[in-house]
Amino acid sequence: MKEKKIFGISWNVFLLGIVSFLNDMSSEMIAPIVPTYLTDVLGVGKAASGSIMGLIESLSSLFKVLFGYVSDVFRKRKIFVALGYLLSTISKGALAFTRSWWDFLALRVLDRVGKGIRTAPRDALIAESSEKGKSGKSFGFHRMMDTLGAVAGPLTAIGLLALLHGYPLKTAYRYVFLLSALPGIVGVLLVLLLVKDKGDEVKKKIKGISALKSKNLRTFLVVVALAALGRYSYAFTLWKAEELGYSVLQGLGFYAVFNAIYALIAYPIGYYSDRVSKKAIITAGFGIAMIASLLFAYSTSLPMLLLAFVFYGVYMAIEDTVPRAYMADLAGEFEKGTVIGAYHTVFGVFVFPASVIVGYLWQTYSLKVGFIYAAIINLVAMLLMALLVRD
Repeated sequence: MKEKKIFGISWNVFLLGIVSFLNDMSSEMIAPIVPTYLTDVLGVGKAASGSIMGLIESLSSLFKVLFGYVSDVFRKRKIFVALGYLLSTISKGALAFTRSWWDFLALRVLDRVGKGIRTAPRDALIAESSEKGKSGKSFGFHRMMDTLGAVAGPLTAIGLLALLHGYPLKTAYRYVFLLSALPGIVGVLLVLLLVKDKGDEVKKKIKGISALKSKNLRTFLVVVALAALGRYSYAFTLWKAEELGYSVLQGLGFYAVFNAIYALIAYPIGYYSDRVSKKAIITAGFGIAMIASLLFAYSTSLPMLLLAFVFYGVYMAIEDTVPRAYMADLAGEFEKGTVIGAYHTVFGVFVFPASVIVGYLWQTYSLKVGFIYAAIINLVAMLLMALLVRD
C-alpha cells in the first residue's frame, strides 16, 4: 500500500517534523534565558558557564552512536525516539526547582541524554521514510519544522516574561521553565500514538559492506571533528549582544531572528542538496560560519550584529541539514542508525572543547578573540572539505 504523503513528503516525516517543532519550541522557550540564569541567578563565572554550556551540548553525543546501533539491531526506532523526548521534557520542566549549578547541570545532562537516545534512531527513521534520492528534502523539512519551533519558543518566552514582569527575575524564569514542558508532552504523545516504525520494512543485508570502512567517509568525519572545534554554543552570541548593551528581551529578539533565518533556509537547502553536490553546500557552510564569526567578533552596531545573526542562521541551516542527508546517502540500508549516530557522536565530542576554548579566550582576552579563533577553524575546515572529501 502506497504511503500517504503531505507536502510531497511521507506522513511519518511530516509527523516527526511536528514533534520536532513542539520539542524545539519547548527547548527554545528556555534556551535564550539559560545563559543569564547561569551567570545572574546561579552566579556561575564566565569560563565555567562556557564550559557548562559546552559540556551540556556535547554529552548527548556519547549515546548517539550506541542507540543508533541498537535501533539498527532491533529494527525499532520509535521506542527510542519517544523515550528520548520524554526524558528531555521532564528535565526542562524540572529546571524550575533548581537552586545551584550542580542540580542545574544534572537536569541539563538528563536533557542531553534524552537527545542522545533519540537523535540517531529518529534520523534513521526519517531516512527510511524518505523516497530514494530525496533524503535532503526530508531532512530539510524536519530541520525547518525544528527551527520554526525555535522561532516560536523565544517569542513565547518573551510573551511569558512580559506577563511575569512584576515578579522577581528568578521567579519568572522558573515559571518559564515549568511551562516549557507542555509542548514537549504533546510531542511525546504524537510519537507514541501516530508515528510508525519502518525498520521491519527494510531488508537487513548481513553481508553488506559498512560505509564506516570508506576512506572518504572517515575523511569527512575528520573534517566534521575539526569544524566542531569552531562551533561555539549559541550562548556566546547572546553574551555578545549583552556585551553591546542589549537586554535579555532584546537578546531573545536576536535569537528569534537567527532561528527565523534558519527555518527559511533549511527546507530549500535540503531540497536543493538532492539536485547538486552535497559536498559543495557543506563546504560553503563552513565559509559562511567563518563570516558569521568575524561579524560577531567585530560587531559594534545594530546592523552589523543583525547581519552576524543572519549569517549564523544560514550556516546552522546548512550544517544541521545537509551532513545528515549526506551520511544517510552513504549508509547501507542495514546501518543507517549506526552511521548517522557516528556522525553525531564525532561532532558532539568535539563541540565540547570548542565552547571551553572560546570561554577561556573570552575570560583571558575578550569575546572578540574567541570569535576570531572560531573563524580560523572554519576557514581550515572549508579548505579541507574542498580539497580532501569527494562527492
